[in-house]
Amino acid sequence: MSGQIDMRVVNLRKSFGRRSVLSGLTLGFPKGKITVVLGSSGCGKSVMLKHLVGLLRPDRGEVWFGSTRVDTLPERELGIVRRQIGFLFQQSALFDSLTVRENIAFPLREHGMTEQRLIDDKVERVLGLVGLTETAEQMPSELSGGQRKRIALARAVVLEPRVVLYDEPTTGLDPIRAEVINELILKFSDTLGITSIVVTHDLVSAFRIADHMVLLNDGKVLIEGTPADLRDSKIPYAMQFLKGEISPEELARIRSSGDHGSIGTT
Repeated sequence: MSGQIDMRVVNLRKSFGRRSVLSGLTLGFPKGKITVVLGSSGCGKSVMLKHLVGLLRPDRGEVWFGSTRVDTLPERELGIVRRQIGFLFQQSALFDSLTVRENIAFPLREHGMTEQRLIDDKVERVLGLVGLTETAEQMPSELSGGQRKRIALARAVVLEPRVVLYDEPTTGLDPIRAEVINELILKFSDTLGITSIVVTHDLVSAFRIADHMVLLNDGKVLIEGTPADLRDSKIPYAMQFLKGEISPEELARIRSSGDHGSIGTT
């Protein structure tokens, strides 16, 4: 990895009760590039995203946005950083009681914008970017899952952020709608120069969009590099993950778990 780093975490550690989720994670995200973070469920991917935007504080370690250390900022100063970071939540998180226009305008108003003409211009612009200008007056319940995801993405970029965090952006979408999201992530990176950090289980999407790839295991980086570096890795877990292969030990446990009689009796 080379070039300027937009965000980074250093020796990040986080536990919930007795369960350690991040165990010394050190990782940088190249400016203007798309970094895809992979790993099994529970390996700390989404927890890492929440640290980047200040929704969680680490037990130990550092979180940096450019030259600003995020994890030590008081809450009132976090708003300045958060204005420069868009976040696409896994479930879109649109407000059901607001129209599409009002949903997208919400962060503008939250950050003090009051001039209606300027708000409308910005909303129309991002609706055009995601190809859904005709939905402005509709309610989220009237939209398909793919449309809701695109509206959430429009809302994530309406403040013209420097960085956008994507939490499982293609989850629940069919392959065609997932490809629309992939194209939009590429578009925002290419035309707006946005630094993209994408957490996903979707390997097709990951290799489609990534400039830089990271595989987490046990709460820290196992391997990082180009998509080719990951694909060609001979690290056993990396090979197993990319092939979707269950470990022999886990397979043996599953197959032997039925050797103790029926589930219940009648």
